[in-house]
Amino acid sequence: MSSISIATASEVFDLLRDDLALVEKEFSRQSESPVQVVTDIANYLMSGGGKRIRPMLLLLGARSLGCKTDARIRMGAVVEMLHTATLVHDDIIDEASTRRGRPSSNTTWGNSKCVLAGDWLYMEAFQTALNERNFRVLDLLISLTQQMVEGELLQMEKLGHLINEEEYFDLIYRKTACLFKVSMQLGAAISAGNTGNSADTISATPGEPLTAEEQSLGEYGRNLGLAFQIIDDMLDLTANDNVLGKPAASDLREGKATLAVIHALERGTGADREAIRTVLADRSFEHVTHQQILEILLRHGSLAYAMDTACAYAEAARQSIADLPDGEYKRALLWVPGFVTSRDR
Repeated sequence: MSSISIATASEVFDLLRDDLALVEKEFSRQSESPVQVVTDIANYLMSGGGKRIRPMLLLLGARSLGCKTDARIRMGAVVEMLHTATLVHDDIIDEASTRRGRPSSNTTWGNSKCVLAGDWLYMEAFQTALNERNFRVLDLLISLTQQMVEGELLQMEKLGHLINEEEYFDLIYRKTACLFKVSMQLGAAISAGNTGNSADTISATPGEPLTAEEQSLGEYGRNLGLAFQIIDDMLDLTANDNVLGKPAASDLREGKATLAVIHALERGTGADREAIRTVLADRSFEHVTHQQILEILLRHGSLAYAMDTACAYAEAARQSIADLPDGEYKRALLWVPGFVTSRDR
């Protein structure tokens, strides 16, 4: 690892402010549809805020490799559009009533319209990506979408059941870390040659091996995404409803066993394991309270274990870009893992 300093939050946001504003405008432009309800749902979701961490990663990856073309703005909007589509579908599947402190889109428009709006967002994202005329971009996005759908299906099959750590990490890679990884790899893919992709140029060929930059940036994204989801799962257990913007402990109520819970299941007493199994099976805190579950997790150091694991992945993300050229964008990439592990929502 080089000895360059890690950027501050204000430095990172100053660095990306203009690009992120352009991504917001591009997202809005791409979300316009002659069918008004599609535009309304997309605008509602976009106005809900969010960290925009996925387009931020794509921008940092592309900029760190010298990309100056508008492809970074278009692809930044693509990854945020894909993420937004997954949120729409997740809320329908989970029967969620709130998202980021407001009614979820399906509560407002109903499941039927929202599932179709989510499908539309997916297709619009791919249409925009297709216009880049870059086979690598399409390869990455197709593989990403397949893995995210597989992850959702796997999770549905395991609801209410006990899983081990290997199964947990496979799930969170597919559902979360894969998009972080591909966001970084897309930044590298559109930076290859740094000459821009004209409308009559098809870049890369299908099945071509990953470049060294795609490999290192992809590994960064993978490790960061795993850390991000572990923290998300911890916050679901420990934060309150107002901070989360949704009901706390939603994962347990939906029958999902996350890392701290799996750790406690493997180390707890018979009574501890039975209490956790009861919540997962009931999908409620009717017989065992949320506070009782937290006491079990604290007693066995399970929350500390999950935090240590997230921090280890965050550090692995930093190590993944050791060979990246030093500069302000590398300094920003070194800042992101700390942001991910220290957030409270």
